Amino acid sequence: MALFPRSIFTRLVGAAILLSLVLLAGLWWLTHLSVSATIQQATLSEVDVDLAGLVDIYASGGERELAARIADRLALVPAEGGAPHYLLVDGKGRRIAGDLAEWPPLDPAISESGIIAIGAGSRANARAVQLSPDLKLVVARGIELETPVRASIAMAFAAGGAVFVTLVALLGRLAAYQLEQRIARINLAFRAPQDAAALLAARKGAGDEIDELAAHSAAALLRVSDLMAAYKDTSEQLAHEIRTPLAHLNHRLVKALAARPSEEMAARLAEARGEIRRIVQMLESLLDIASSTAQRGDRSGLAPVDLSALVSELCELYAGSAEEGGLELTWAIAPEVTIPGDPRQLRRLVTNLLDNAIKYVPAGGHVTVTLEPGPVLVVADDGPGIAPADRARIFERFYRGQTSADAEAPGSGLGLALARAIAERHGLALTLERPADGRQKGAVFRVAKAS
Repeated sequence: MALFPRSIFTRLVGAAILLSLVLLAGLWWLTHLSVSATIQQATLSEVDVDLAGLVDIYASGGERELAARIADRLALVPAEGGAPHYLLVDGKGRRIAGDLAEWPPLDPAISESGIIAIGAGSRANARAVQLSPDLKLVVARGIELETPVRASIAMAFAAGGAVFVTLVALLGRLAAYQLEQRIARINLAFRAPQDAAALLAARKGAGDEIDELAAHSAAALLRVSDLMAAYKDTSEQLAHEIRTPLAHLNHRLVKALAARPSEEMAARLAEARGEIRRIVQMLESLLDIASSTAQRGDRSGLAPVDLSALVSELCELYAGSAEEGGLELTWAIAPEVTIPGDPRQLRRLVTNLLDNAIKYVPAGGHVTVTLEPGPVLVVADDGPGIAPADRARIFERFYRGQTSADAEAPGSGLGLALARAIAERHGLALTLERPADGRQKGAVFRVAKAS
């Protein structure tokens, strides 16, 4: 299973959700800092106002009156804001009034302010002031309110964020689904070019870039379809125009042979008929190669083919020919190997490989055919093999390797080219492998699913 989803639209929705979460977290953090700073500033303002009032009380009523007012204020429970805390000490640090146990680390000479600890886990904003050489006062306000306020804000962000992210996911998925449907229609047209006209006709929407892409894709597929149709018509017409005079010529040669010519003349006429057959076969092979190459990757028109039955039938058919040539043909076919394909072309593919093996393996040789699920079809022989100089070119059209130092291999050089074109038409790859047992001679042709 892939680490990330394959669909770009799913990844975009996931990225939108992730970005939403990051933005919400960032906004919450900024809000948290802002609320904390605001609460602390408000608390410090309350401390300053309270301290100013106590300083006035001391100035008008003295130390005794100040201590009494501190006691009064400690007795009151504030309706809002943090609880007040006080500490009034003399010059020797002895407490005169207040609820703080000890003098905090604040300098009263400069009226220093700051956050102090007032108990286990409790904090307060405080300011210290020097009332006289022998009297100093610290006023504090608890900031316990900051924690529940921040918790409420966090809860609000969590609830609102969940709703927001859910809406982003739903709306993003809805938009992605609509885009997926429009892209899927374009992909369908490429998989089934015959639907390109329907794609072009069904072009509807906002006239955006995807609609423009759909229109261009459909138009391009229609042009390709027209070109393929024209190519097919031209090829068929050309083949007909060539086959017809060749057939007439072959018929005339048959008549000439029926007239009982001399032995030498009969041999020449028979040779001419063989050349005619070779030209016709070459023409058909070229047309098949061109057709298979043009249909590479096009799955339309393919139907399930029982490859096991097809290969077994051909092996049984070729067993007699191999025996007549002094060869041993063996096969091991896995049952029920099925692929989508064209039976006629697949038969031609296997036939070409078997023809090659039987043609080049001398008497006493051995040809092995194996078919495994995948599919993996292997045709191997222990014949003279293929020269290193020819291995890279044997699949080229009209290329024929050397059977000896000065003799070119028989045939037109189209068999393997056609076999590879048919394999590629079916999403398969035809390759030449080296013998698995380390032998220098022999050829191993392998047909397997293209990577």
